Amino acid sequence: MKNILLVALLALGSLLPAQAQNPIIRDVFTADPAPLVYHDTLFLYTGHDTASVSETNYKMPDWRVYSTTDMKHWKDYGTRLSVKSFAWATGDAYAAQCVYRNGKFYWFVATFQRNADPNNKVGNRGAAIGVAVSDRPTGPFKDAIGKPLISNDMTLDQKHGWDDIDPTVFIDDDKQAYLYWGNGSCRWVKLKDNMTELASPITVFKPKNYIEGPWVYKRKKLYYLVYASAGTKPEMIEYCTAPTATGPWTYQGIIQGNVPNSGTTHPGIVDYKGKSYFFYHNGSLPNGGNFRRSVCVDYMYYNPDGTIKPIVQTTQGVAPVK
Repeated sequence: MKNILLVALLALGSLLPAQAQNPIIRDVFTADPAPLVYHDTLFLYTGHDTASVSETNYKMPDWRVYSTTDMKHWKDYGTRLSVKSFAWATGDAYAAQCVYRNGKFYWFVATFQRNADPNNKVGNRGAAIGVAVSDRPTGPFKDAIGKPLISNDMTLDQKHGWDDIDPTVFIDDDKQAYLYWGNGSCRWVKLKDNMTELASPITVFKPKNYIEGPWVYKRKKLYYLVYASAGTKPEMIEYCTAPTATGPWTYQGIIQGNVPNSGTTHPGIVDYKGKSYFFYHNGSLPNGGNFRRSVCVDYMYYNPDGTIKPIVQTTQGVAPVK
């Protein structure tokens, strides 16, 4: 019944285009949003869906950057990084996140590693995580280390080749940086201060109903692990909380149900100018769908005990801020 009401509300919202904000990017198809607040500006890093209406798989050649200072008007910087930026990479530009540290911006990306055999031009060695670096939030970015930071042969708990995707980075209060990622299982590892080397062994765990797309952050004294999940029907958004960045993680439940016209969704969470925002994607633009997705944003609210209230998906989006 709740899902029926949600669909009805979304349909009603679509009749009010003058008030509609979601999806926030309408001229191209975007996915996997990752917000970053730097000074007084919110930067948004996204994937880019270019599959045709008839195609039945992802076609994602690059990553894009947008920014806003009022949550209403979005500046489009276009493509700022692509799979071709990494000499070792091939395939698609999957979910990514950019973080700021020590005067530089580090863009952690997921793609595939090219087969080392030059005669096998179409082969690959599985999904891998790379990192690009820039002095500015909009680039130019370049490959920071000339090789994958995480390669498929470093994680053997999953048998499929696309398990090393969807990186998210969290920097704790003590300045220790952590990288989380994974499809099928979630992994974490400490990063060195230079953000381009591992500082610990890889730890593997699997939160309840976990599929992919982790997003980790801290609010007050509580750590949050939010992720795309199986729920009752892929994909929903569920989450866990913990007293530290490494757990132990306590399952808390579903906070976002299925999104319109897309089997996937992906969380990106940030506080900006006194409000909490939840970014995600759906397939609600005309001719949109599973492989032609669009980024949206709605408000995020917390209960007094720190648990997250269910996300209300809207076409109206969020109000402007000064």
